[in-house]
Amino acid sequence: MADRSTAADYGWLEEQYPSLMEAYCVTLARGLTPDALLAALGVATGERVTGVRAMEVPAYERFEDDGHFVGVTAVGDWSLMVEYNGFVGVTDALMLPISRGREVVSHFRNVNAVDHFCWFEDGTTRLHFEPLFAHQRDGSHPDGILTEMEGAGFDMDETDECNFERHTEAAFALAERLTGVRLTPEVLASAEFTCGRVPDPLG
Repeated sequence: MADRSTAADYGWLEEQYPSLMEAYCVTLARGLTPDALLAALGVATGERVTGVRAMEVPAYERFEDDGHFVGVTAVGDWSLMVEYNGFVGVTDALMLPISRGREVVSHFRNVNAVDHFCWFEDGTTRLHFEPLFAHQRDGSHPDGILTEMEGAGFDMDETDECNFERHTEAAFALAERLTGVRLTPEVLASAEFTCGRVPDPLG
């Protein structure tokens, strides 16, 4: 974990991708190709699109009626999965099996500002917390990366007050610190995503 990214490094997200930042889930899974990750989620290889913006309309079409729309691309040794208004990446029933033998890092936010950050490893939840309340953590190693969390930009004060200061950007920074994968405007705009619909995990 030599990366030193901070919330400030992801300040461009709100300006360039406001609709994504309103409700999103971003997942990084190590050692799986995009097709393998989709197959593990029960998705046949689907259409290919260029850039994250191309996923917004299909994600909101028939939302939940026909499964949750996801797009996956390769970034080095990791597969990056992006969801508009989705939660597949933070659903334990789906991610814990996929994490066996590997790491999976996911973070999520919905339109009501409910948010989650999950670090899965080898079939267990290593760390889980809500970015708004970073001082409240659970998992097998809840205090294992406190320095990294603080460095990413999370408010670690033990209070019950919400911290609205770039907590979402801090989630992106912490994911980078854990995986070494930096998301840039160029990656989100030009990467080719393989897309499909994941059957409703709660259905």
